[in-house]
Amino acid sequence: MRTEIDSFSGNRIYPGRGTLFVRGDSKVFRFVSSKSASLFLQRKNPRRIAWTVLYRRMHKKGITEEVSKKRSRRTVKHQRAIVGASLDVIKEKRAVRPEARKAARTESIALAKEQKKLADAKKKAEKAKNATAGGAKLSKQQAKGFAPKVAARSR
Repeated sequence: MRTEIDSFSGNRIYPGRGTLFVRGDSKVFRFVSSKSASLFLQRKNPRRIAWTVLYRRMHKKGITEEVSKKRSRRTVKHQRAIVGASLDVIKEKRAVRPEARKAARTESIALAKEQKKLADAKKKAEKAKNATAGGAKLSKQQAKGFAPKVAARSR
């Protein structure tokens, strides 16, 4: 059995009961009695009329059971090791002061720059050595073996 709900009072309308009101904009309103239809047409606010469901809901009337608040479980934080770093190492890194961390960072940056300088110097030395030993300069294609071969013409 399908029941409708009164548009004004919020009560149930059983089959064979009530009236239907269709407004000019094709919105349908259902009323259980002429009383609720009349009050709707007078533009009364159902929240201010004591016997409507909206009023009772708004003023917390007729709630028989006190619904206790559901307890939510608190999330428990666990510290776990990450791949490549044990828990002890992580705790030590957390305990390090920001000044010490900054000093270590600047030191590692300086070390990396120094290593890059050495590598660049080594590359330059290697290049200079190759240039003097080889005599003739080779293009990249010639060095790889892709350069077109120049045949000496003899006539």
